[in-house]
Amino acid sequence: MLESGDIEWLGHASFRITFNDRIIYIDPWEISDPQPGDIIFITHSHFDHFSPEDVSKLAKQGTYLIGPQDISGKVPSGCEFVAVKPGDEKEILGIKFEVIPAYNINKQFHPRNNNWVGYVIHLGDTKVYHPGDTDLIPEMENIKPDIALLPIGGTYTMNAEEAAQAAKRMNAKKVIPMHYGKIVGSDKDLEIFKSSLPPDVEVLTLPSGR
Repeated sequence: MLESGDIEWLGHASFRITFNDRIIYIDPWEISDPQPGDIIFITHSHFDHFSPEDVSKLAKQGTYLIGPQDISGKVPSGCEFVAVKPGDEKEILGIKFEVIPAYNINKQFHPRNNNWVGYVIHLGDTKVYHPGDTDLIPEMENIKPDIALLPIGGTYTMNAEEAAQAAKRMNAKKVIPMHYGKIVGSDKDLEIFKSSLPPDVEVLTLPSGR
């Protein structure tokens, strides 16, 4: 069973998850404590989410790199690249995952037709949702994650209040705020996020190198 302590926030939108002796990364960027990864998920091609330099630090022979097609030209050697698009469902190394759309509604930083993504990763009986860089979108209503990793910094993504709405809409049991304190967002956004959530939603604020 996945425990909360098995998820490490590495700053910004980067996470490391340890499950059944597998090490999983999501959007690794500016990683200061590299440990070889089995699966690396990339949500989109922006530099703060797809860093070939960081992927190279984490890759070992047989590492799977999963991401949208537009990163295929920069896949570091040694990685097995798996291109995904919204709506896909796959299983790699015993880890099942669903690919969710990620896009902006009223701004142009992340157009829907780019086919950039978020992921619902099934770790035993726990569903972990990393939405990538996205606004509050209708597709979230059907996800129902156990743990949602939600951007709260605004500008390029949902702001803190919208992220709280997303948590409510998805009936998330636990939430981990991210995408604040580095490029955009601040601890004030964190406080707004916490105060906007229903009392039955557990907020896990993890230490990081942000």
